[in-house]
Amino acid sequence: MKRPLDGVRVVDFGQFIAAPAAGAALAEMGADVIKIEPVGGESARQIGVYGQAMVRAYNGGKRSLAVDLRTSEGREVARRLVHDADIVLQNLRTGVMEGFGLGPADVRAVNPGVVYGSVSGFGRHGPSRDRPGFDIAAQAESGLMSVTGEAGRDPQRVGVPVVDAAAGHVLAEAVLGAYIGRLRFGTGRDVEVSLLDVAIHLQGTTWGEYFLTGEVPERKGNGQPTVAPAADVVPTADGAIVLSAYTPAHFAKLCVLVGRAELADEPRFATNPDRVANRAALLAELAPAFGGLTTRDALDMLVGNGIVAGAINDYAQVTQHPDVLASGTFVEVVDDGTPYTVVRPPWRDGPHDVGAPAPAPGVGRDTRAIMAELGYPTTEIDDLVRRGIVRAGDD
Repeated sequence: MKRPLDGVRVVDFGQFIAAPAAGAALAEMGADVIKIEPVGGESARQIGVYGQAMVRAYNGGKRSLAVDLRTSEGREVARRLVHDADIVLQNLRTGVMEGFGLGPADVRAVNPGVVYGSVSGFGRHGPSRDRPGFDIAAQAESGLMSVTGEAGRDPQRVGVPVVDAAAGHVLAEAVLGAYIGRLRFGTGRDVEVSLLDVAIHLQGTTWGEYFLTGEVPERKGNGQPTVAPAADVVPTADGAIVLSAYTPAHFAKLCVLVGRAELADEPRFATNPDRVANRAALLAELAPAFGGLTTRDALDMLVGNGIVAGAINDYAQVTQHPDVLASGTFVEVVDDGTPYTVVRPPWRDGPHDVGAPAPAPGVGRDTRAIMAELGYPTTEIDDLVRRGIVRAGDD
């Protein structure tokens, strides 16, 4: 069964998350994605279990060519690859690719139709263009950490590298648009994505409120600042839920469901501004009702009556979530006889869905095959392997 990007060649110079995530998305759509990494492996391979998880999460379905780009012979291998590439991806520090003779202008000189996608930390035009880009710095400087955490407490980072991961999806979206543009108009494009821009864009609604009111948002912990109860955490007998009763009708229904119909008429809770001002007191009034219910019973009661609610699950609980199981979100792949579990892409291609992705490649697993495709004779490949210019996974 053909996939949307069958026949499209992508050369991925990325490391860690942002560019590799974009490459993985394109691979899932059928592209032949070639991961270029140093002979010692990309940086993520050097940081233990977390790095191993990163490689597995964002490099499935790719082929690996390990090459020393510091050498002229290594750069020639890369130049041959990009000569016929449809898309090039990279998130190295500003100037590194240019130093290898593989920057956008260099590649376009030999491949005018290429779509060249880059990720940087802070953009390539401002005073921070040479700063290395990291998720946590983007969270901090975009304002995201300033609105994350409890009131009166230190700012908090989001618990996962959400900006890096989102940047990967943004880059994939942007290069696909540019590739469609090339098919329609015949011209290649340079696509730039910055972690800072992505982090700001993720906060679009909050930024909209700031520009409307001029009020700098503050950390408030759980609970939406202008509605109550909304996004509030309520303990149950065996865990906790988050619930939202946005409208007066929903709030009145919630009060009836928990056997406290009179709360809807109390002056402290009569209007939404009243409930926001007295949020702590409102949650204290609701707590006994939910403390006697299991999470499952609380959800059945609320969701069954049109109240927005969700169980607060840990990772082990998520793996047993019935909707996650039905969707096949976690899938097993096998690499050289060793099975491991990965998270599959968050889209489905209807009857053409391919299911589990291929495993991430080992360092240089496909070096020989790719170089043979580029026209290198076996003797020359052997010589480059012997001299450490390239690394083949079977050596």
